[in-house]
Amino acid sequence: MRDRGAATVWVACATSVLCVVFAAVLAMGQAVVARHRAGAAADLAALAAADRALRGGAAACGAAERVAGAQGAEVVRCAVTGEVADVTVRVRVGPYAPRIRSRAGPPVAAPPPAATRPPEGTPMPPTDGG
Repeated sequence: MRDRGAATVWVACATSVLCVVFAAVLAMGQAVVARHRAGAAADLAALAAADRALRGGAAACGAAERVAGAQGAEVVRCAVTGEVADVTVRVRVGPYAPRIRSRAGPPVAAPPPAATRPPEGTPMPPTDGG
């Protein structure tokens, strides 16, 4: 009976491998949570800064810092150019501290579409109703 205790060794090895896999999955989950929190905080801080952009860079960045702080983040960089705010925030979750950059400002109006006419001699498509 030389096999005596072999099952115990296999169970111990399998348990160890499962623990390592479980720890890796938890670490990845924590990294994903940190990334999402930082992204949300950056977006909200940039929107707050863009909302206050016309009051000056100090007021805009102050609003960004207040909003980021309420989200558990810290503003690493804040720049306001015209009505566009560019904010970078950092969130610490466990050993992770991702930095995420977000920009916000007014939408740029698209130029009106040019009126297109079919070439001369091209029949017009039929219209509904008549």
